[in-house]
Amino acid sequence: MSPRSAQPRRQARHGARPPRLGVHVVEGGVEVAVLASHATGVELCLPGPGDGPERRVPLAGPQQGVFSAFVPGVRAGDRYGLRVHGAWDPVNGLRHNPAKLLVDPWARGLVGEMTYGPATYGHVVDDECRGDVYGPADARDSAGLVPWSVVVDPGALTGPDPAANRPWTAWEHTVVYEAHVRGLTMQHPGVPPELRGTYAGLAHPAVLDHLVGLGVTAVELLPVHAAATEPHLVEKGLTNYWGYSTLGFFAPEPRYATAAARAAGPHAVLAELRTAVHALHEAGLEVLLDVVYNHTCEGGLPGPHVSWRGLDNTLYYAHDGAVPASYADVTGTGNTLDFRRPEVVRMTLDSLRYWADVVGVDGFRFDLAVTLARGSDGFTQDHPLLVAAATDPSLHGLKLVAEPWDVGPGGWRTGQFILPWAEWNDRFRNAVRSFWLADPARAAHGLPGHRVRDLATRLSGSVDLFGHSDPPLTRGPGASVNFVTAHDGFTLADLVAYDHKHNSANGEKNRDGSDDNRSWNHGAEGPVDPESPAAVIVPLRRRSIRNLFATLVIAAGTPMITAGDEMGRTQRGNNNAYCQDSELTWVGWDLAPWRRDLLATTRWLLALRRDHAALRTDRFYTGRPHRDGGRADLAWFDAAGVAFDHARWHDPTVRTLQMLRAAHDERGREDVVLVVVNGALDPVDVTLSGAADDRWRLVWDSVWEHPDEQRAAAIAGVLHAATGDSTLLEPLSMRLYVLELGASAH
Repeated sequence: MSPRSAQPRRQARHGARPPRLGVHVVEGGVEVAVLASHATGVELCLPGPGDGPERRVPLAGPQQGVFSAFVPGVRAGDRYGLRVHGAWDPVNGLRHNPAKLLVDPWARGLVGEMTYGPATYGHVVDDECRGDVYGPADARDSAGLVPWSVVVDPGALTGPDPAANRPWTAWEHTVVYEAHVRGLTMQHPGVPPELRGTYAGLAHPAVLDHLVGLGVTAVELLPVHAAATEPHLVEKGLTNYWGYSTLGFFAPEPRYATAAARAAGPHAVLAELRTAVHALHEAGLEVLLDVVYNHTCEGGLPGPHVSWRGLDNTLYYAHDGAVPASYADVTGTGNTLDFRRPEVVRMTLDSLRYWADVVGVDGFRFDLAVTLARGSDGFTQDHPLLVAAATDPSLHGLKLVAEPWDVGPGGWRTGQFILPWAEWNDRFRNAVRSFWLADPARAAHGLPGHRVRDLATRLSGSVDLFGHSDPPLTRGPGASVNFVTAHDGFTLADLVAYDHKHNSANGEKNRDGSDDNRSWNHGAEGPVDPESPAAVIVPLRRRSIRNLFATLVIAAGTPMITAGDEMGRTQRGNNNAYCQDSELTWVGWDLAPWRRDLLATTRWLLALRRDHAALRTDRFYTGRPHRDGGRADLAWFDAAGVAFDHARWHDPTVRTLQMLRAAHDERGREDVVLVVVNGALDPVDVTLSGAADDRWRLVWDSVWEHPDEQRAAAIAGVLHAATGDSTLLEPLSMRLYVLELGASAH
């Protein structure tokens, strides 16, 4: 190909439009632009026919760090890679090695597997991939051992646009369901075998029926960006199942596509994902993506040479300023993308816009989001990325959720992000687990627990964390994404069955995973033989699950459920199953009777939340009426029906409380609920609180194995009560009452 063909395509008299990074289909070929600001040359590499030699097209430049060209004859579906020329000076951070075929960071599609071996490393390594990271460059060609980038033309996509039928669910009504594309459907009997574990399987009617029937409103997918498994896992025969090891910020992970789509190529993979998003929207479900922009799959300096490291190592990755050059790692993965660089911010925003505009997703959950907001002086609330994501037209109105921590200095920042960002609330997780599990476990040994004030703060929306803004209280409790479990940690069923993690299968001698689980096995570790004396603890374990789940559902804020928790999924005590792609992590759909009961309870509780305005709120509570003549939006009482005072909030022996909440529904009618909680190991007599003429109807009791037990309660005559009536609460239980129609609320 002549040098002339590798020049910028159109030169206007007053200059050309700055190139868009990546490879874009235009009339007659493609426009190519690659950021490599420290390089001396960049080549677009096209595989030859069969095993023929690779074609290399030199790009013109650099202009402001970008090499670009119009390359005729290249079409959608063609494979390509990049080779970068420049200094090999690892002591000063420069790692250009043209022997290595590189993945385009802006590639819309990838094909081929990541194969680790000496040739995939930029520096010389031995057969076990060990070597001096500051040593000489490796001259072996990596082509054939790394994926090819693929030209994808989003403009050629057909079918409905998933961005056009977004549900736009308000935060007040949002219930998030965190799921893994593969794990959710791999064992689903209603999904055809060829669709299990795929994007198409996610949108199968059997799955949609479950999600809609459950009562969730948004599906948050664990990473679907193309990812690579780390070398240390490959050595053990394991895989990075969760996908927090990004290889491409624009390319869907091809493993989650059907065999037919994979065979047809990246265009078909993208189309399958878009079709799934559209189907979820048609069912009224939003789609959020868990995205990992804080680091890449290349790992630390001893890691492979696949993309960003070979393109512009000192630009893309944060360095600590030392000589020899080394990474500043605040992610715990070996590398950290440097969000002090406008180019890194630009890459992230380009990616977010692509997934919003082309794939049509409804929002993003940002892994280790504090890293994304680190400037020269550490975390800053007005970091350009946070502001840009909040104001970008393509992202306007979409849900932006931060995981508000990383492992660097000052890394815990829960409650410190700006509007319109929401955040995972780890304080909620800790408080709820402590109250229902860790504290009773300590009490069983005569040890004190936490005070109820922390639980009360979390139940009422965590205003201490999310109320700070200008003007105050504008974020609202919806900014608190409440969770008891997530992909990372014990499942809900394991929280009540294990005191300790059991991660030996991960091959790290049980050293990985958190030791701060705040779990309680109730007296026996792991599964219990139904014929053993320990079987007496099983009903209490199930009640604890119901307590945890109900607390999540009724708390002010945005509840997030982990897939399978509604059916008692277990990982057999593994609290860090990131590398387990097996029945250990897949959702099981063959339900024992108690799991069917739990599923019915989950549906019941979510329906109560949906039907009662007092169980939802878009504003923080004030303890005053929202409207003239109404009652206070929030009030707290002890077991005797007496309003809490300062002494009771600070009394560690108090384990029983009543929460009264009031709100007006969409038709202006006042809705009032009373939540009664007994966190003690003994039964407690409770005098129901409320206005003098209030009559209460019991709609749920955590003692019930199944909501149908409400009928038995009606027969026993305990379904209705009045303010001032005394009722006995079982140990470690909670009840939910609603004000009966015709009582004092109208």
